Order: sequence, then structure tokens, then C-alpha cells
Amino acid sequence: MPLPIQPLRIPVFVSCPSALSQSQTASAKMILEQLEKNKLQWRALGQPDYSRQLPLAEVIGMIKHCAGGLILGFQQYEAKSVEYRRGVKGEHRKLGKVCFPTPWNHLEAGILYSRKIPILVFHEPNIGGGIFDTGIIPEFTHKMPTPNMGKAAKDELDSLFQRWSSEVKDYYHGY
Repeated sequence: MPLPIQPLRIPVFVSCPSALSQSQTASAKMILEQLEKNKLQWRALGQPDYSRQLPLAEVIGMIKHCAGGLILGFQQYEAKSVEYRRGVKGEHRKLGKVCFPTPWNHLEAGILYSRKIPILVFHEPNIGGGIFDTGIIPEFTHKMPTPNMGKAAKDELDSLFQRWSSEVKDYYHGY
């Protein structure tokens, strides 16, 4: 009788908050399914890895053993009103509602980028700034997938993950 040995899955670091809303969880599950379909393994601090080290040291250690990075820009904070560049003459503006992801998204993206690891960035529609701005990294940022996406959008998501996973596998194998 053959042993139930799990197939090799290449580890990718996923920057994602540990607490998500129901709709955010549905999007994260879609991404997890894409990882599994492409033989990749979700690795994130606290999910399922726990450590006795300080979080930043643990993140750096985990990323050293990953061949890809996913940044999931889910809304974590909401401000009803924001003042932009307060005290700067000619640039001060009052903005309406502004939403923010976890600040760890930016920190972890910077670590991944500095190691030249293939990165794939997704964000909810109301998330911008930092890593989520167009042109910050050579790769594009993408809208967060949702379960109500049409077939064409789901096919496009499949293609996107196939292209990115090919880069991840090349990185992993040292090509």
C-alpha cells in the first residue's frame, strides 16, 4: 500500500490580514484555490506558522524560504475624513472617506521586492497608496477576485496565476 505522501508544493509568502470579513474570506479562498491548482503553498505569519520571534524577524525568515509573494490589500481601517498634507501651503486638501489596508502589506512587499521574488498584488477597489499605486513596482496591481466574477474574469485570473506561478517555479529552481 503506497504511503500518503503529500506532493511538493512550492512555498509562497502571502501578505494578508488574519482577520477578514465574510466577503474578504471568500476572495482569499479563491486565491488559495489558485495556489493549490498551481502546486503552490500559502505561507503567512500566524497562518499556519506561529513563532516565538518578533513578527518582523519571523517574516524575514519565512520570506527567505519562499519563491513567490502575494500581497492581498484588504480594507482593515476606514477614516470618515482625512486631511492630506496638512500645513503644506498649496497642497492641503480635505478628503472624504479613506480606506487603508494593513500596514504590513507595504512592509512585506518591500521585503519581497528587495529579494527579487516574483510578486503578485491584489487590492480591493477602495485601497490605494504605497504598493497599491500603479507604477510602484514593475508588476501591475490587480483588483481583488470575488465569487461573483464572470467566466471571462475567472479565466483571466487563471491565466494570471499560471504566468506568475511559472515565474515562481523558475525562481524556486534557480533559472
